[in-house]
Amino acid sequence: MPQGMTVRTRGGATHLECTATGETYESESLRGLSPAGKPLFARYDLDSLAAEFTPSTLTNRPASLWRYEEVLPVRDAACRISLGEGFTPLLAAPSLADRLGVERVWIKDEGQNPTGSFKDRGLCLAVSRAKELGATALAIPSAGNAGSASAAYGAAAGLPVHVVVPKDTPAPILAEIRALGADLQLLDGLISDCGRVVRAGCDEHGWWDLSTLKEPYRVEGKKTMGYELFEQLAGRLPDAIVYPTGGGTGLIGMWKAFEEMEALGWIGSERPKMFTVQAAGCAPMVRAWEAGDTHATTWEGARTYASGLRVPGAVGDFLILQALRASGGGAVAVRDSEMAEWVHIMGAATGVFAAPEGGAVAAAVPKLMEMGLVDPADEVVLFNTGSGLKYVGMTPTD
Repeated sequence: MPQGMTVRTRGGATHLECTATGETYESESLRGLSPAGKPLFARYDLDSLAAEFTPSTLTNRPASLWRYEEVLPVRDAACRISLGEGFTPLLAAPSLADRLGVERVWIKDEGQNPTGSFKDRGLCLAVSRAKELGATALAIPSAGNAGSASAAYGAAAGLPVHVVVPKDTPAPILAEIRALGADLQLLDGLISDCGRVVRAGCDEHGWWDLSTLKEPYRVEGKKTMGYELFEQLAGRLPDAIVYPTGGGTGLIGMWKAFEEMEALGWIGSERPKMFTVQAAGCAPMVRAWEAGDTHATTWEGARTYASGLRVPGAVGDFLILQALRASGGGAVAVRDSEMAEWVHIMGAATGVFAAPEGGAVAAAVPKLMEMGLVDPADEVVLFNTGSGLKYVGMTPTD
């Protein structure tokens, strides 16, 4: 290929849209939050795509998230960074279903992504798009796994990455970030404190901020989980999705995917019940849902050994709450000790060594059934968002 020539993919957004105001913006320059201070969504010409982008067109495509390139934002194939992320297994779990008293349970095992967590999906797209739009250095505050993913995809893209994490981040994750070549800073505080350090570095040094939902493209990677569920369940969606929620990008992304799939004619208006699971020691979304609020206030004194759930505030809080209510779902908190217990139960019943966040979603199901939100006849998908190997040596806080 001659130097400087761009090979186009079938992807590319038509514009960006503010999730709060509906205002639209062009998509071909680096943008963070909208002028209203809210997340931006990439939008596509779904009406035009409907005739040519159908479930049958996916046959024989590579088993990665890039199989959905028509509804992904990267235009230049040279910027499409990949380490083999996506299309993780959807595992039938009949023994776990029996233990939970539910008709059918599936585990979506995101621990089988390249760096061992679901964060690879979002950072794959965020880094690819940042490279395409001219970013020269990247930065991210992280509770752990996003730091590993940003380091990996930054290395693959040839871009320097600056990662700021709490000093009590699990040691295997710190080792991974360092091994992948990122500049790592440890901070005595929470991810929100790390975010302030990153913001200052971006202002001073011109780094591009990859913080959750503060750029438009991490959610585009996460939404592919929704498309995969449809494919892996042979053209249907489950009755319920139980999802561990810190920043909530995955839940928001799947809800966006279902909207797109309806516009494409793949599904009708049906939706799974969406459930947020948080730690009892850090449950801002649960508190807001129970109170009937449209936004979540910051959780003070956040405490949990599930580092991915130790997120005291989420910029996409209103989007999470909208999805929970529109779907007839809800939110529930579980204690660290319950997470740890269900990591063992899930492992013995399924062969999946889940992260504490994966244990949390299993622990949540009996609570949701007691609340009348999950029915014994439901088909339920539990998201294990990372490998338990990354948390070896961590102990519950209660």
